Amino acid sequence: IISLILAVGLPLLCQRYLYGLQAITHGSQDYPWGVLLGFGLFGMVPLSASGFLLSTTVHIFQRDDFRPIERLALLNGLLGYFFAVVFLLVDLGMPWRLTYPMVVSFGPAAVLFLVAWHVATYLSVQIAEMLPALSEWGGWPSLKKFVLKITLGLTIAGIILSTLHQGALGALFCYAPGKIHPLWIAPEFQWLHFFVSSVFAGLCMVIVISWLVKHTLAWRCDHRFLITLDDITLGMAKGAATAMITYLVIKIVAIAHDQEWLLLISGWGLYYLFELALGTLVPLVIFAYGVRHRMVAMVRWGALLAVIGIVWNRLNTVMICYNYRLHQEIPHWKEVWVVITVLCLYFMVYRFILYRIPVVFRWRE
Repeated sequence: IISLILAVGLPLLCQRYLYGLQAITHGSQDYPWGVLLGFGLFGMVPLSASGFLLSTTVHIFQRDDFRPIERLALLNGLLGYFFAVVFLLVDLGMPWRLTYPMVVSFGPAAVLFLVAWHVATYLSVQIAEMLPALSEWGGWPSLKKFVLKITLGLTIAGIILSTLHQGALGALFCYAPGKIHPLWIAPEFQWLHFFVSSVFAGLCMVIVISWLVKHTLAWRCDHRFLITLDDITLGMAKGAATAMITYLVIKIVAIAHDQEWLLLISGWGLYYLFELALGTLVPLVIFAYGVRHRMVAMVRWGALLAVIGIVWNRLNTVMICYNYRLHQEIPHWKEVWVVITVLCLYFMVYRFILYRIPVVFRWRE
């Protein structure tokens, strides 16, 4: 299946770079952001917040019971950010000019400048955090010893960088608040919406990934990972539920602050409530019931629903509810195919690493 997708998708990628974005997208001045950024950047980044969350849990709060899944969370964060940059490069074109907004055109007052530097720096931090696993595979004990000495510093750097750029992605929409439907934009709270939602998004993504790994790569997982996974899943569900409650409260406060109650009974308001209920409230109820009765399978399905809900929220903010007074832009099929193509590359790299590098198993010489 992946071969068939790549057989069509790789030529489409070449077409994009040879003839420009107009060859594969319906992008315009009215709708500058399509699925490439709506899903690839704004969707992938919150789902990749798992790295700093589990690293903080293990190294700052000393929760050693989450240690078996820490490397999987770090890998999920690293690959998520890396492929978010890949999606960004497909959208922007001219990858050799990627450093221009960061170094050449120095604009520290711009939110994009902040996002660019933080994502680049945090990507470097995540690579460093994965070096112990890589050094075990490559047989470089001195490298592992050095990285373990600076793990606490890397974790603290990850907390700072993630908190700032997750919120900055939300603050980006405050450049044009009048173009987005008022229910999806609250200038005083937008950065907080994006940051808090990334907390439960990252945890839910790890629940889903570990679920897939257990069912498709159980032969590669060691005994410690397999026997502790259910308890770890329930623990992460507790943390995600707490973040969901916080997110819902902030959403209500934002509506009250901007006096938008009447908008909730409009067509857009019902759509907003449907997104909030299906993407956050229903998974929250599933987590509460599943954790209370130790129903791990139910918790995993709730996590999958929450992951879909986060991607849906980002697509609403970036595309569907953007310029909502104008016509609704339907993505070009080629753009959707390119997104699926890059996702296939993401899956291939993920499996390649899990097969070989000690992420879900402990290395033995």
